[in-house]
Amino acid sequence: MKIRPRHLLALSLATGPALAADPFDLDALIQAARQEGPITVYAPSGKIVETAQQFSQRYGVQAAGLKINGAAQMEKLLREYRAGNIQGDVVLTGDPTAAVAQLIPLGVVTSWLPPDLAGQIPPQAQNPLLVYGDPTVWTYNTQVYAHCPIDNVWALTEPTWQRRVTLQDPLTKAAYLDWFNQLEQHHDGEMAAAYQAYYGKPFDASQGSATQAWVTALAKNAPLPTDSDGAASEAVGAPGQAAPFMGLISTAKYRDVASGKLHLGICAGIRPFVGISTPAYGLIATKTKSPNTARLLLHYLMTEEGIRNQTVDGKISGNASVPPHPQEASGIHPLLPQLLQYQADSALADFDSRQRWADLWQLNFRR
Repeated sequence: MKIRPRHLLALSLATGPALAADPFDLDALIQAARQEGPITVYAPSGKIVETAQQFSQRYGVQAAGLKINGAAQMEKLLREYRAGNIQGDVVLTGDPTAAVAQLIPLGVVTSWLPPDLAGQIPPQAQNPLLVYGDPTVWTYNTQVYAHCPIDNVWALTEPTWQRRVTLQDPLTKAAYLDWFNQLEQHHDGEMAAAYQAYYGKPFDASQGSATQAWVTALAKNAPLPTDSDGAASEAVGAPGQAAPFMGLISTAKYRDVASGKLHLGICAGIRPFVGISTPAYGLIATKTKSPNTARLLLHYLMTEEGIRNQTVDGKISGNASVPPHPQEASGIHPLLPQLLQYQADSALADFDSRQRWADLWQLNFRR
């Protein structure tokens, strides 16, 4: 069943073990958590296993991490909620749009903002609580090109780049369908301005939105859809190529640059955006039996200590005071203003528009 609320409501945790009393006191929260049973956190990255272990050692509680991707997260959380058998107490969303459009309105999960960190977390990252943003950026092969060979995404629709653009398949990566809708909903003016900058004439609005025209043209240009960022990064950055691909790739793949396995560089300054940042929201199961431990874990994840094994891969903490990881390889931080940031207020529209964008892509895609 799909719920279409007029707005998102802050939901309280279900009845169960008592929460540490307000006003917020971190020491009191720690003591309350130590009286509770173990928790499990679901996340799209396997690094959550290490994070949960470090958290357990840090606070003297029991937590386990489990890597589960977006669609599987949704299914498990819904089934556990309906059965009253909660296995996943905290989730870092692998499908943020579905979580905001369905799980929160249905009361399956709720967002919680650590009060003592609220001043360090921008308002747009507070509800739902943004644990980190995961950047995916337009990337070129630095062994072949001294700088990015394009400065505008409309160039990727031209014959020069036919069969030479790669990205994860939008038909299997829902975040890209959401990205198309976010562009159209919030940034179609920038897409039209980029069109005019590239072609030297205004975009013809009789074609529909500029975003729709770009997605259509990109699909017709026979891009290479992959099943992973790893495959896309190989097509772009593998050494010894004469005519490498351009690609949309996670900054996590830049860790292979230092070893010489890949040659990757971010297309800084490309119009209208250098890439996209997919949010991982931290949400608590409303029926958890360990609400204090769940809150303590979210508090930990919003600190430099708790998120550092993710920031090393280029992920951006929702806590603005957390600095870049000194060993992060892509150099994404100076380019953050050029990243398309996800806006949760249109999550329901994004979710409802997925089929429209999937149909558009499939109808126009050339092999």
